[in-house]
Amino acid sequence: MRSLLFIPADDEKKLAKGLATGADGLILDLEDSVSAANKPAARALAKAYIETTAAGAHRPQLLLRINALDTPYWQDDLLGVMDARPDVILLPKARSGEDVHTLSVALGQAEQRAVTPGRGTRIIALTTETPISLLQMHSYIGASTRLLALTWGAEDLSAAIGARSNREADGRTWTSPFRLARDLCLMTAAAAEVAAIDTVFVNFRDADGFRAECVAAARDGFSGKMAIHPNQVAVINEVFTPAADEIAQSEEIVQAFKDNPQAGVIAIRGHMVDKAHVARAERLLARAKAARR
Repeated sequence: MRSLLFIPADDEKKLAKGLATGADGLILDLEDSVSAANKPAARALAKAYIETTAAGAHRPQLLLRINALDTPYWQDDLLGVMDARPDVILLPKARSGEDVHTLSVALGQAEQRAVTPGRGTRIIALTTETPISLLQMHSYIGASTRLLALTWGAEDLSAAIGARSNREADGRTWTSPFRLARDLCLMTAAAAEVAAIDTVFVNFRDADGFRAECVAAARDGFSGKMAIHPNQVAVINEVFTPAADEIAQSEEIVQAFKDNPQAGVIAIRGHMVDKAHVARAERLLARAKAARR
């Protein structure tokens, strides 16, 4: 998934517009954007939306952001929605891989109770919203076979550590603590062999800043980005879809080593290329294939 758009699960108007945004994934949010009083109604709306949308032939992935595991709401979130079989659960404020494991077990139990059979629901963990998680990033590796991706967040972390801002004065550059969180998420995802998804860009009116952040994230190895506004989706899809020249060069590298399996290094387009470049090329081609789907 390149683009994952947040939609408050209690907002029927925004839910109705979700399919038209072009997002690869729709995150139906039961957490921060929904008040405690509205959570029961939001669960019912999310369940109905997933049931209605899941039958579509060319639908986006349907994700559900539940409430954090240290709240009294998350189990009710699963009880209220899991019969509809969302594709992915987004786990906020994860404290360690143990939270991923706990959620995985709960999903297994919910699937056994579900009326409608289906494939196992996957998990994306928000790994940097709590300081303790940053000290236990290694614990996400091997936490669950359901783990699909890791992502990170800056807003809750800034509140937790008492930061006055998470951006420099230009409003675009992350300050040091948040660059650390971003980089740890990326490296941990690579070590866990799951996707890394970049966080939201909250100033949706800064189109240039948003595009620049997308370009930097794709350059560094993130496979997609979360969005808070439908206008951000097209830019994410464009930037995180490999360009034709990148695909051509990657195909050339892969083919060159197929033709010369004993070679350790090959000169291509004036550059010395080795097996590390092959791995990078194969990953880019996999992302291009996924984007076509």
